[in-house]
Parts: sequence; structure tokens; C-alpha cells
Amino acid sequence: MIRIQRAGDRYPGGDPGAGIETRHALSFGPYYDPDNLRFGALLACNEERLAPGAGFDEHPHSHTEIVTWVVEGELTHADTAGHTSVVRPGDLQHLSSAGGVRHVERNDGDVPLTFVQMWLAPLTPGGEPSYDVVRGVEDPYALPAAGAVLRVERLGPGDSATVPAADFTYVHVVRGGVTLGTEELGPGDAARLTAEKALEVTATAATELLVWTMRTP
Repeated sequence: MIRIQRAGDRYPGGDPGAGIETRHALSFGPYYDPDNLRFGALLACNEERLAPGAGFDEHPHSHTEIVTWVVEGELTHADTAGHTSVVRPGDLQHLSSAGGVRHVERNDGDVPLTFVQMWLAPLTPGGEPSYDVVRGVEDPYALPAAGAVLRVERLGPGDSATVPAADFTYVHVVRGGVTLGTEELGPGDAARLTAEKALEVTATAATELLVWTMRTP
């Protein structure tokens, strides 16, 4: 089964007055949809835009694998486990909140910041928080704690890539556009594939995709 979610169908959130604009793909915060609580291990896929100087003050997380992909600008991260970093376009950040951690996320730069943040449910809750940044991601990023793998596909116009078969597959278009089966997907669009065989995507422009493959917990 394939379900398409258009960028315009995402739930708007954040705090625009404070320079925070968010678009939620799944049920989140004040937006509650019992039919859209999660997809496989994926609990959230948020498109975030922070104005210069804007950010999320210190707040808690627990029992969640948080993966962040920076699209434009620079994300400053600091957490109570002692990790600090600046995450740039092409970098992947992974915070395993485990039994509990607090963190701050800000745009300390002088240009707008855009990033995609994805929350996944761990197979086993608890443990100690951990943190990882992969600079210039080229290879698939395995997230065994959630039974998931993230692939970043960068395609030129006319290029094709295979979306692997999996119990659950989530395809998010960061930029550009692709054809998936009979569907045309543009920036911010996403496809959810359940128990589908491997499929091919073909780029209609210079494109960047985030592709999660997940197994049934």
C-alpha cells in the first residue's frame, strides 16, 4: 500500500511570532489525529524553519531516537549529557534520548535555518543517552535501536534510484521532485509504503530524498 501526503496537508505548528515555523507530518502536540499517530517506528517528521536568533529553549526528551537533517543554515545543539555541536547542511545528527535528556536547539547564525527532524520509537526503552554527528553523509545510516535505516539519495534530473523493499518505507522529498510509480512528488511531499516490493524513483529535477526503511517491531 502507498499513501501520499502532500506538503500542503502537513499540520502547521511552531511559534511564528518567535521565528519558529513547523510543518508536522504525523500527529503532534496540539494536533491529534488517532489515524496518524505513527508510521512504523516513525513518530514524527517535522520540517522546521528557524529565523536568525530563534530556537527551542531547553526541553526534555526520553525513549526517543531523534535524527536531524540540516537543509540550509546551521543548527546549534547542546544537551545535558555534555554534547555540543554545530550541524550544517549534509550533516546528520542523532540524539538517543534513552532514559532522559534535555537539550537546546537554536539558530545562532545570521541566515534562516531549515532542517528536517525525525523521531523514532526505540525497540527497547531506557538506557543512557548518546549522541552522534555524521559529517557529509554518503552511506546509509543504520539505526538498530529502532530497527531502521536512513538513506540520503541525491539525484540529478533523469537519474533513478531504487527504494528498497521493507515492512515500512518512508520517502520524504527535501528538494526537487521525483516520480514514484504513477505519483509526482515535490518538495515537502512524502510517500508511506507498507509491505511494498522495491520501487524505482526517477528525479524530475535536482533532488534530495530522505528514505527510511523500517522493520515491524
